[in-house]
Amino acid sequence: MTQFTVLVTDDDQDIRDGIEIYLKNEGYNVLKAADGLEALQLIEENEVHVIVLDIMMPKMDGIAATFKIREQRNIPIIMLSAKAEDSDKIHGLSVGADDYVTKPFHPMELVARVKSQLRRYTKLGTYQGQQQAIIEVDGLMLNKEAKELTVEGVPVKLTPIEFKITELLMMNAGRVFSINEIYERVWHEPAYNAENIVAVHIRKIREKIEADPKNPRYVKVVWGVGYKIDK
Repeated sequence: MTQFTVLVTDDDQDIRDGIEIYLKNEGYNVLKAADGLEALQLIEENEVHVIVLDIMMPKMDGIAATFKIREQRNIPIIMLSAKAEDSDKIHGLSVGADDYVTKPFHPMELVARVKSQLRRYTKLGTYQGQQQAIIEVDGLMLNKEAKELTVEGVPVKLTPIEFKITELLMMNAGRVFSINEIYERVWHEPAYNAENIVAVHIRKIREKIEADPKNPRYVKVVWGVGYKIDK
């Protein structure tokens, strides 16, 4: 049985050690870093499956570290922050994070989110009726087993959440999904204040796959209803 590794990055040693106890109790291997630079070094030296990353840290903060990680890797990132405002949450998601937990939090909530990210990252193909490993829609080709997307043959790097949204829309090409439905199917939890969160991810997907994101060829908005990819 594979033992997954979680990298916990926070400048507060008590928080690092506390999270480590709960994660180890669930059978995870845990690496710990005190800042973004140390986290990047550990990622280079170890196979990491989920990253828990505080935003406010010395030397390199969580936002800068996420930018660096996303240049080469699609490892799920769960951001931690003492800030509860929506703008901070959206900013964290917009730079490539997959989830966001506001301090203070119960450690078991974080453990649950780690498990959720691992399910998405390692077990693609959970939607009903999914059979084929490769989906092609217009110039898009998505390989669910390899977790890869190409646009007109050119590889595009998507975060795990971006991949799942794209997969959902491509598997159901022509169907319009509401914002709440996208959130519930991808995040697997009830939609709460989902509009901004989904919109940020749709914008990032368009920036990566559209020649002109303001006039999208693939991901279309149906005003007042939701989003779709045409057949």
